Amino acid sequence: MPPAPEPHLEKITSGNVEAACDLRVRPDQEHLVEPVARSLAEAYVWPDVAWPRLIYDGDDLVGFLMGFFRIPWREDSPGDLRSGLWRLNIAAGRQGRGYGRFAVRAIAEEAARRGEQRVYTTWEPGDDGPERFYLRLGFQPTGELSGGQTVGALDLPAPDTGDR
Repeated sequence: MPPAPEPHLEKITSGNVEAACDLRVRPDQEHLVEPVARSLAEAYVWPDVAWPRLIYDGDDLVGFLMGFFRIPWREDSPGDLRSGLWRLNIAAGRQGRGYGRFAVRAIAEEAARRGEQRVYTTWEPGDDGPERFYLRLGFQPTGELSGGQTVGALDLPAPDTGDR
C-alpha cells in the first residue's frame, strides 16, 4: 500500500480561488478568525508582505494559511520588523488531523529560509480560542496585544551551518 500523501501548499490561482473562499471553519470558531475572502483582499492590498497559501491533502482542500514577512510592528520602532502567521483557517471537518501543525511548520520553514530567527502570531484570548494549540507548538506570549489579541512568539532553530 502506498504511503498516504503528505499535506502540501499551493498558491491561490484562478482555478482554486472559489474553493478557497468557500472554505469554512466550525461555526463556533467564526468569531475567532476572518474568512478566507477577507484574507485574500488583505493579501491583495499588501502583496509585498502577505504570503497566502492553500493547504491540500492530496487533492482535497483542507485549509488556508497566510504568512507575513518583515512588516514594521510598531510605528514608534520602525526597525522592529516581524514575520509570522497572519491567518489560519482549517476546514470544519478536517480539524484535529495535524493540518494546523503542518501550517505552522510551513510558516516557520519559509521564515527560516528568509533568514528569520523568530515567528509571531496572534490569537483571540479566551477558553474557546486557539491559545492551547499555539502554546503546544511552542509559542510563548510576549506580553503584547495587537488589536486585543494575544501576541505569541516562536523561536526558530539556529540554521545548520554545516560546521562539525
